[in-house]
Amino acid sequence: MGRTFVVEADGGSRGNPGPAGYGAVVLDPDTGETLAETAEYIGVATNNVAEYKGLLAGLRAAHALDPEASVRVRMDSKLVVEQMSGRWKIKHPDMKPLAAQARLVFPREQVTYEWIPRERNKQADRLANEAMDAGRRGRQWEPSGSTASLDARAARAAAVTAPGTPAGPPGDAAAGAAKARAALAGGRAAETAPPPSSAVAAGRPPAQAVRPAAEAVPLSTEEQGSVGWGSSADVGPPATFVLLRHGETALTPSKRFSGSGGTDPVLSDVGRAQAERVAAALAARGTVQDIVSSPLRRCRETAAAVAARLGLDVRIEEGLRETDFGAWEGLTFAEVRERYPDDLDAWLASPKAAPSGGGESFATVARRVAATRDRLLERYAGRTVLLVTHVTPVKTLVRLALGAPPESLFRMELSAASISAVAYYADGNTSLRLLNDTSHLR
Repeated sequence: MGRTFVVEADGGSRGNPGPAGYGAVVLDPDTGETLAETAEYIGVATNNVAEYKGLLAGLRAAHALDPEASVRVRMDSKLVVEQMSGRWKIKHPDMKPLAAQARLVFPREQVTYEWIPRERNKQADRLANEAMDAGRRGRQWEPSGSTASLDARAARAAAVTAPGTPAGPPGDAAAGAAKARAALAGGRAAETAPPPSSAVAAGRPPAQAVRPAAEAVPLSTEEQGSVGWGSSADVGPPATFVLLRHGETALTPSKRFSGSGGTDPVLSDVGRAQAERVAAALAARGTVQDIVSSPLRRCRETAAAVAARLGLDVRIEEGLRETDFGAWEGLTFAEVRERYPDDLDAWLASPKAAPSGGGESFATVARRVAATRDRLLERYAGRTVLLVTHVTPVKTLVRLALGAPPESLFRMELSAASISAVAYYADGNTSLRLLNDTSHLR
């Protein structure tokens, strides 16, 4: 049985995604001595990707010192610790392969994971920031200590064996030192290679691609002042869906049923003015990166107004269309009550009941919207996306984010051209940020 090492690792991104780097140290648990340290600027990436790369580098350095060692990993990233411990699922496509690589360095039974507060992870955090600073200058990180000093550390670590284990020949220590240094300095070409073409095909944003140091991105004054990942959430950047209900049509003021099975009305003059005002408001915020719209004309017209202001294209998504209200299309609630009283009572009582004449039930719409949400989350991981859609899809996304029952749809009011926003995090949690915001219309 080998000895025990402590690996402390950290990663950071100034922008998330933005210029990123990691740092890792291998420590003697008894003396606290640093046996090996490594850091690297990895180009543009997210906090969590940088943290995983730091973990991987630390494990590889420890393995080079003693492949039989027991390793206690300590990190201030709860996400990485919980995922590598097997308590949280790994959903983000950029983190799955890194976690898989980390699990292959040592047998699972030789590694344990512990979360520590950030103030106890200062050495790895410092190294990560040194790497990002080096990247800003177009260079790779270099250890601050002398090569001889690092060789001596690694040689001492390689020479120490577990009690009762015969020491190897004198050359083993030097060989171990060389192997440790190779682990610290080597293998970076593979880690900094651009993502495979399949990542681009899957729709992941090019901003998350990893660049070599020669392509370092100049940092703003604000970015230079950032330290590690502390300015951003531990679980990394969410996919944020900004939910925009289309502007008014001729049917909106009288609150007539207007779904995907009716006349497909265009925006009214009021609706077009609303679309222009919301476009100006979103342009001022400057956060929307992509636009996806329902195929119905009122949404496409609203989306076009925003796209023209933001200089973006509009992607059409069939799953964002409104409910088909069947025979109720174009009618007011009172008219439906008069003509189809039994069907209306059933519809109000159960999400599985459909409108008269072959319309869609809310249960059917919920399944469609949930499937659309999942596709868009995979396509736009870490992005802020404007979804231009209708009352029922917006309410459904809000309901699902809150875990609210289907009957909550009848308790939500959603104005024309209003904005809601839901953030979807890598650990599966969601956060409802705004609801029915129409301040941009005033």
